[in-house]
Amino acid sequence: MIRVEMAKLLRRPRIWVSVLLICALPAVVAVLLRATHVAPPPGQGAAFLSAVLRNGSLYPAAALAIVLPVFLPVAVAVVAGDSVAGEAGTGMLRYLLLRPVGRTRLLVAKLVAMIVYVLVAVLAVAGTSYAVGVLLFGTGTPAAVGQPGGVTSLSGIALSPGQLALRLAAAIGYIAVSMLGVGAIALFMSTLTDSALGAALGALAALVASEVLVTLDAAAAVKPYLPTTYWLAWVDFFRNPVFWRNIERGVGIQAVYVVLLLGAAWANFATRDITS
Repeated sequence: MIRVEMAKLLRRPRIWVSVLLICALPAVVAVLLRATHVAPPPGQGAAFLSAVLRNGSLYPAAALAIVLPVFLPVAVAVVAGDSVAGEAGTGMLRYLLLRPVGRTRLLVAKLVAMIVYVLVAVLAVAGTSYAVGVLLFGTGTPAAVGQPGGVTSLSGIALSPGQLALRLAAAIGYIAVSMLGVGAIALFMSTLTDSALGAALGALAALVASEVLVTLDAAAAVKPYLPTTYWLAWVDFFRNPVFWRNIERGVGIQAVYVVLLLGAAWANFATRDITS
């Protein structure tokens, strides 16, 4: 069943269109930076965007910062929201379950396909932005703070290419885990409705509400438990030493959401009366 879902995922043009679009935005930004040589001042705009003119190796980090707040979560929510509700909306879910396929097995296959999509999307953004960054801005060389071409941590300490690669890999992994939380919300919504659009919009509504609450001082008591609170903690991988506190909290809160929402999705889907 997993192979069937993977084949369906790979054959859908909208999957590749969504990946192409989220990769295209950072590429367009890189071209504009190269053409104008005007980057936002340090501390403004997407993280690391002010440093990529000196070293294109940093552009994957800047690209992930560009797509993370909106574009990547939207893509994940749309794909995960379509997983079950899309089958129901087209009338195929009932026919799938008429085959000797258990509901749990089907839901696990949908989950695996969603995880693969998240990994492909995040890695595609990182890979294409690295190629674009190196092509347009070069790689530079590790140097002291303030010297052209220097690759420094947010703490002002120079990073070797190996250290930079390791920290980029850790940031990619952290963002993938954060997007799995988004996918879990959308997959749960997908088991509640026969509308793929409704499931995606429900997940996005939950994320928007979380983003709004994060900015409110009155919501300080619930802020540590919101799914988007620690999304940007991946930036702490680029400090020296790494600030682990928010990273660990971010991974923990996403793990809680994934476990609880996937459990709720399974409980609902296993007992749901399938009519379409």
